[in-house]
Amino acid sequence: MSRKYEKLVYKFQPEYNEAAADGVGTDFVYSPQAYFRGASQIPGSKYNVGFQIFVKPFFLDRIPHRHPVDEYLIFLGGTFPNLFDFDAEISLCIGEEMEEYIITEPTIVRIPAGVQHCPLNFKRIDKPVFFQAALMQGMFGGVYGEGMELYYNGPGQCVFDKNKKCDACRACLDDDWNTRK
Repeated sequence: MSRKYEKLVYKFQPEYNEAAADGVGTDFVYSPQAYFRGASQIPGSKYNVGFQIFVKPFFLDRIPHRHPVDEYLIFLGGTFPNLFDFDAEISLCIGEEMEEYIITEPTIVRIPAGVQHCPLNFKRIDKPVFFQAALMQGMFGGVYGEGMELYYNGPGQCVFDKNKKCDACRACLDDDWNTRK
């Protein structure tokens, strides 16, 4: 017997880093990591977030892009329980002008809908950094370069076909928690 609201509860599953730039290992971030992949995990969700601990420098996002909704980038010390124990240097560019911001202390950055941002480069990490990219839409994606729309939903399974990996078709975005069986 299912409970009325159980579709609104998602238990995190560990995700291990599968991708890195050519010639770069995956040891720049502690694994496992945790992600909430939005609508593919809780139908109807308009929120997507990752929880990562960076332990080595890494050029995370080289390509400027924009999203149709707000995104929040959160940088905290990754030595728990003191989130203010921060010793890193991170470069983030915002806007068409590529205005650079150097992050050297716990910081949250709001990227309004439609505003270009990145590259994002974790240049120096002397103490672990807790990083969250929280996007207010049901699947991670945006417009890159000259109008190329790209979406990514992680290495998880398709919610409609348990025998295949998610290919970011976006069908789950139209689902509603109340009508899903």
